[in-house]
Amino acid sequence: MRRLLLFPIAATLLFPTIATSVVVDRVAVIVGKRVVKSSDILRDLRVAAFLNHEKLQIDSDTKRRAADRLVDQEIVRQEVATGRYNSATNQDAQALMQKIRHERFGGVAPRLTADLSKYELTEDQLQVRLQWQLTVLRFIEQRFRPGVLVTDEEVRTYYDQHSQESRSSTSKENTFELSAPKIRTQLESERIDKDFDAWIKQARSRIRVEYHDEAFQ
Repeated sequence: MRRLLLFPIAATLLFPTIATSVVVDRVAVIVGKRVVKSSDILRDLRVAAFLNHEKLQIDSDTKRRAADRLVDQEIVRQEVATGRYNSATNQDAQALMQKIRHERFGGVAPRLTADLSKYELTEDQLQVRLQWQLTVLRFIEQRFRPGVLVTDEEVRTYYDQHSQESRSSTSKENTFELSAPKIRTQLESERIDKDFDAWIKQARSRIRVEYHDEAFQ
């Protein structure tokens, strides 16, 4: 669930093209008093494909899954807006953008721009997305980590249950002392995800979510 991706939700608009025709930006989902548009869904799919370094796929199923993500993220957005949570800054997003530019494109800005253009995206759109993604991750950490406790006994139990390969290996990296921190982090992460999923499910039950099927054709 922590792979949440979304863009700001806005009202449905009609965008004129260079010609005399217009492109209808449909309302895809109503979330409370906010709407998710078809353009929001398409942008989410484009950015997700770029970040995951995958071929862009746009069909009814992928649009529906993207809409589900955006519904969850709108719920998070409302919680962040009303709670005392630290949002990511432009500088945070720029730092992550720089990391992507360095790791995937050798630090060459035009290569990043060219790859983004393949997905019909701009650097500004990517930075907005990265800033929001960081904000979501911070929200999850601040909201759910304080309630997570993994005991030493649970770490030991997990190690004993999953250490068959360790016993057949002579590597010192598989000792309990060296494995414990990683196991603890894994168990904490799993519980945070579980708590977040439960919270999202409950929040969805309290808010109006209305899908417009024609937007997914």
